[in-house]
Amino acid sequence: MRLLITGGAGFIGSALVRQALRAGHQVVTVDALTYAATRDSLAEVEDHPEHRFLETDIRDRAAMDAALAAHRPQAILNLAAESHVDRSIDDPTPFVETNVTGTFTLLEAARAYWAGLGKPPEFRFLQVSTDEVYGSLDGEGTFTEHAPYAPRSPYSASKAGGDHLVQAWAETYGLPVMISHGSNTYGPRQFPEKLIPVVIMAALAGRPIPVYGQGENRREWLYVEDHAEALLQLAQKGRAGRSYNIGGGQEARNIDLVRQICAILDELRPGPAPYAEQIRFVTDRPGHDLRYALDTTRLRQELGWQPRVALDEGLKRTVGWYLDNTGWWQALLGRDGVGERLGAG
Repeated sequence: MRLLITGGAGFIGSALVRQALRAGHQVVTVDALTYAATRDSLAEVEDHPEHRFLETDIRDRAAMDAALAAHRPQAILNLAAESHVDRSIDDPTPFVETNVTGTFTLLEAARAYWAGLGKPPEFRFLQVSTDEVYGSLDGEGTFTEHAPYAPRSPYSASKAGGDHLVQAWAETYGLPVMISHGSNTYGPRQFPEKLIPVVIMAALAGRPIPVYGQGENRREWLYVEDHAEALLQLAQKGRAGRSYNIGGGQEARNIDLVRQICAILDELRPGPAPYAEQIRFVTDRPGHDLRYALDTTRLRQELGWQPRVALDEGLKRTVGWYLDNTGWWQALLGRDGVGERLGAG
């Protein structure tokens, strides 16, 4: 297939680009290269004959029209997004601009392009969203694709807004769309403001390892390569008009996850004392969702997808990658907000 992947220089996006090229697809990567993106994440495919990189913004309608006309993709996978909850608390403006207005602009470009092709039914527009649009689970159970939206942060509200636009463009204009809702994704090349890389870097630097509240918040964890594989399968075999949950099926309290990372570091890079001694509880962020968990029955039954990497193994791979690739993340430490407490309210 010919795929246009927006946000392809980001964490999940770059994993998707690499995996799609390995699978024999043609890929056009679109990325505005904002603070959380780096072309270093695409270094191994920089010169791939079936890959093109376009530095542009999904809010630029003319640029999107030109990209679609020039490269004629069979599917658009929209991963371009502002995604850090803490930053959205401090300044929600770029989240609304990218996640809502940017999605609208891309949808309109896609609609015009699709109409110009004669509205082929096999065309797909995949909106890559988050489980956070469903809100917080305070007890047991899981979110299905029929769960009502109940976002509780500026980030999740902006993603929900983009999702609603996608759904409306399907109903009103017949655009063949899908929406995926992914659980917390982790792995190599994640920008150093998210929980797992923050823990690794603080531990190695001998700084306090911050844990919000008492670390009781629970998340379902999904290895990045598993997430990318699910997205690629959706682009090829997903049903238009459907939403799909993509979850790793492995939950952990934040404090337990942090302790597990510390134990892996103790094994791979022993320090003068156990790294867990650096853990410090800090003031929680406002509106911190207690728990997320997804029912992935639809994805498993319709596409046969299931996660391959267990949490224990994925964490070992991730910690090992950060230890072996210090140059990649050290080059990002000077970017705006990295290493600072954001989203305190």
